[in-house]
Amino acid sequence: MLTDRQIELVQTTFADVEPIADQAAALFYGRLFELAPGVRSLFADDMTEQGRKLMDTLGVAASGLTDLEALVPVVQGLGERHAGYGALPEHFPVVGEALLWTLGQGLGEAFTDEAEAAWTAAYGLLSEVMVASVETATT
Repeated sequence: MLTDRQIELVQTTFADVEPIADQAAALFYGRLFELAPGVRSLFADDMTEQGRKLMDTLGVAASGLTDLEALVPVVQGLGERHAGYGALPEHFPVVGEALLWTLGQGLGEAFTDEAEAAWTAAYGLLSEVMVASVETATT
């Protein structure tokens, strides 16, 4: 479970990333494909729209952390859709690594150890829900 402080940190730092959303998305996917080149084939050639979807989803997730009961079904649906795209449970740790790296790049000194821990906890919680949905959808 996330603390109120962790939720606040995720939400405030995401608000700081929103003005550079396009650049952050490009950084994220560049890093993801560097870390896991095999996942590139799961995506369309034009990553602009995909980047917008990523940032929209992160925004929904960040704001939804204050109401996990409502957020969890949304995240479960996201996991099911990702299973249909070919996402596998082993993809999620590298996505988390790319996300944290991107936040560090985009936020600079504002991405404190405390903020990183908050994002790590939030991503861990939400990716656990998504992985369970991926596993259910692929069995």
